[in-house]
Amino acid sequence: MNEIADVYRRRADAFEAKVAAVRPEQWADPSPCAQWTARDVVEHIVDMHAVMLSPVGRGLSPAPSVKEDPLAAFRAARADVEALLSDPAAANTECDTPSGRMTAARHVNEVVSADLPLHGWDLAKATGQEATIDPEDVRLSWESVSGLPPELLEKFRTPGAFGPGIEVFGREVPVAPEAPLQDRLLGLIGRDPGWRRP
Repeated sequence: MNEIADVYRRRADAFEAKVAAVRPEQWADPSPCAQWTARDVVEHIVDMHAVMLSPVGRGLSPAPSVKEDPLAAFRAARADVEALLSDPAAANTECDTPSGRMTAARHVNEVVSADLPLHGWDLAKATGQEATIDPEDVRLSWESVSGLPPELLEKFRTPGAFGPGIEVFGREVPVAPEAPLQDRLLGLIGRDPGWRRP
């Protein structure tokens, strides 16, 4: 439990630093995620925090919306998830998820915690920040995604398979086999590693 919480906290710290570095005029800038602005990336992450809380009967605490204050919205959402992870009864609660039955803590670890470095890359690329993902997070994500059965990977690429408007991965972007692991990971989940702001 402590390990899951520590990893989540490290990733949330890194994502929060990127949110804090966005200039006000950059929030409407496009991101590597088709149809998403920089603000939309943060909104997705905050929304996914709510999804993590729902199976244990919790929700996001009252806070400014992402439209009002992206940084305050993310800080409030992460505090809610950290409170869940620090409560053994809630963290160990078994819940049904699209990937099967698991504890709430494991759900956080496999979904929103794993998403933070990847969407941190999206936000960094959208706003001209340093976009190198922590090598350990790259390795863990690569092992997780590259090890998925083909049918599940295809489901992750199918818009709406996990609910209206939800698309977990985009179509794979071809990347040279000798490319850095970060680039190969990004290509596998449907990102163009060479994406540049317009």
